[in-house]
Amino acid sequence: MKLRLYNPEVFQGNIKSLNYFEGWYFKNVSAGLDNVLSFIPGISLAKGDRHAFIQVIDGITCKSEYVTYPLDQFSWDRKKFSIRVGESIFTENHIKLNIDDDKIKVSGQLYFDNLIKYPKTLLSPGIMGWYSFVPFMECKHGIVSVNHNITGRINVDHEQIDFNGGKGYIEKDWGTSFPEAWIWCQANNFRDRNTSLCFSIAKIPWLGKFFTGLISFLYHNNKFYLYSTYNKSEVSDVEHSEGFVRLTLKNRDSVLKITTKQKSAGELKAPVLGNMTRKIKESIDSEVSIELYDKSDKLIYTDYSRRAGLEIIEKIFDYL
Repeated sequence: MKLRLYNPEVFQGNIKSLNYFEGWYFKNVSAGLDNVLSFIPGISLAKGDRHAFIQVIDGITCKSEYVTYPLDQFSWDRKKFSIRVGESIFTENHIKLNIDDDKIKVSGQLYFDNLIKYPKTLLSPGIMGWYSFVPFMECKHGIVSVNHNITGRINVDHEQIDFNGGKGYIEKDWGTSFPEAWIWCQANNFRDRNTSLCFSIAKIPWLGKFFTGLISFLYHNNKFYLYSTYNKSEVSDVEHSEGFVRLTLKNRDSVLKITTKQKSAGELKAPVLGNMTRKIKESIDSEVSIELYDKSDKLIYTDYSRRAGLEIIEKIFDYL
């Protein structure tokens, strides 16, 4: 258990659990930004419907497919991140896809190198910080790769997509259910190829009540700027309208201003008590602008990214 706690990328669950889900999110953007494909392998251990799955999301066409597999076709490595769903294999260094379904056919391999890993410490095993040690949380989150380069090609319904020179990102979630309300944004196709951003704000149930939780980072110039509830960061200056969000994140040393604009979005299945029955909208074709300031309000860096991931559950703004 201790080994898994300090390696959130590996399978955290128990195949005998009930009302449990776990899923890994692989976002892949081609070099020319012409293609965006996300693959989500995982398991759903709901009462009466226990299965493995792979979700496939095309960010350009908004096509989304959910392919199920018998639970005995899900396997994992106990010591390192390596899982198999059906004939497809997912690791932090490559994915091998072999999906042959009436709804969609996907084959090919992608290889990842120059991975940037989220920093870990004894008291902070990942982006959850010390919340990693708190039991009975509804949903936990992990970052596998903040940023990496891609080589390889994928065939989707007999059409070949070239990802050589592209950029990738990997994260994961596990627990019982997604939160009631949240906003999530991820981008690493900035003009500066080494920059990566992810922020998530959610309504977190806790001991019969709730709090608004923040987990976020900006990776730029070989440095992580962390904005999270556990390091006493703040969210302010929130503006929103349909598909548009502007807000400010502030920690002790810096201020990050973020503007997001949601574009095309597809349907994504999300867990409720382990059952993948909730339907949400996710875009992986959105736009993000950022401005980073030091504590003296001096502008350090500004940039813009296309092909950003964005989910907005509007009710979250009732808690900001």
